[in-house]
Amino acid sequence: MDNARIGSLICQLRREKSMTQRQLAERMHISDKTVSKWERGLGCPDVSLLAALSDTLGVDLSQMLDGQLTTNHILGGNMKRIKFYVCPNCGNVLTALADTSISCCGKKLLPQRLQKAEEADKLKAERMENDYFISSDHEMTKEHHISFVALMTDDTIIMRKQYPEWDLQMRIPFFSRGRLVWYCTKHGLFYQKI
Repeated sequence: MDNARIGSLICQLRREKSMTQRQLAERMHISDKTVSKWERGLGCPDVSLLAALSDTLGVDLSQMLDGQLTTNHILGGNMKRIKFYVCPNCGNVLTALADTSISCCGKKLLPQRLQKAEEADKLKAERMENDYFISSDHEMTKEHHISFVALMTDDTIIMRKQYPEWDLQMRIPFFSRGRLVWYCTKHGLFYQKI
């Protein structure tokens, strides 16, 4: 750990939050001299304070300990780069267009690997008026089901959450082209062009 880098980051984040050293110290239930010592690189926060400090400053704990924040490059509106993160415990679905650090239920999540669906596994997509009617004979039990279906175009994503023990039937607005993406709780993330 580099005390000077960590201290510099704490100072930067504190100022971004428009807090004085005294205000930060009061929130942390420590003295303002301790905050000053950290910011000058003469010491590091005690392990027992790290979680509360990262919450107060609104920064990821691992990046605070690294002493620098990682900044992603600004991306255009291209949804082809979207990454899906699915929590294996609660089923929470999160998306990101750039590399990110995401955790849920106390565990760090990795992006799901997108697989092209085999012909037998594809969802049925029929055009009905101004929508697609999406359906599937996929098993929909608590242990094995499709948890969400999304329609992606170059600049749009429309996602529908699915529930176990319900038939997979839904309508999604029609777009002239795109791809369907869905997540099977046993086999992972799939796509097909429509």
